[in-house]
Amino acid sequence: MSDKPQFQRIAIIGLGLIGSSLAHAVRAQGLAAHIAGHDTEADIRGRAEAIYLVDSMHVDVADAVSGADLVIAATPVGACSDVARAIKHHLAPGTIVTDVGSVKGSVIEAMAPHMPDGVHLVPGHPVAGTEHSGPEAGFAELFRDRFSILTPPSGADEAAVESLAAFWRALGSNVEIMDAEHHDRVLAITSHLPHLIAYTIVETAADLETELEAQSRDDDVVTTREVIKYSAGGFRDFTRIAASDPTMWRDVFLLNKDAVLEMLGRFTEDLSVLHDAIRDDDGDTLFDVFTRTRAIRRSVIEAGQAGRFQYTENGDGED
Repeated sequence: MSDKPQFQRIAIIGLGLIGSSLAHAVRAQGLAAHIAGHDTEADIRGRAEAIYLVDSMHVDVADAVSGADLVIAATPVGACSDVARAIKHHLAPGTIVTDVGSVKGSVIEAMAPHMPDGVHLVPGHPVAGTEHSGPEAGFAELFRDRFSILTPPSGADEAAVESLAAFWRALGSNVEIMDAEHHDRVLAITSHLPHLIAYTIVETAADLETELEAQSRDDDVVTTREVIKYSAGGFRDFTRIAASDPTMWRDVFLLNKDAVLEMLGRFTEDLSVLHDAIRDDDGDTLFDVFTRTRAIRRSVIEAGQAGRFQYTENGDGED
């Protein structure tokens, strides 16, 4: 815990999983003299107040950011433009503005034009989350031993970037700095495409049940109850990440469209290879692919990214 707070007032906009976890972590580490909170939904504000999540709760986002030296937009990426417009006249010179979204190029495009002179935009992305959502889901350890990626735009103030990096390190994160476009391509394959596949597999299972009910005898039907009852580990994992916040993931796919489509095309080609190998009884190809992917999974574990918590990236949306 810091003897002296790094920031006098931190404003957290959006009090879902990430925003609430930030509030817990900031308080645990003593990084702010005052934590101000805002959420557009009255129900969420009320629930956050009931657990004393922040020091002050504000219906108007302008009141939350007034006097803040760090503003964190913990909202779905599609809301960043509206947030920037709402706060731009209430930011003091020297304020650092950041976000937690898993798409960075669109955040810079949405927020940078609204930043006043002397205000420092340093977009960020804590690569952490669970499938749970809401202010009650947050916990201070969420960011510990996770990567937090900063994507400062060209010409960003170096002191502001380092200050934000120090903030995330204090929360237990490993900080990386990279170009926004590179970030979006990396996350398209490591996070966005897996979520898209997860949503598709769960939807396919639901569609299969509907088709079988229409076409088969009662004793041949694969029901939702059976899917749940006999779920193997793989399906359980897919079901878990497919439970992530739909608003957040809608925005992610629309705002990182080019990178996702590129990776989806490459995935489709690789899936065709496996399709052909199974059809042609090509065990050697299957064995080679599975051997390579097994080694990659082991490297993920060795890098400490398998995690102590059930993980899905920014589960309830930046959220």
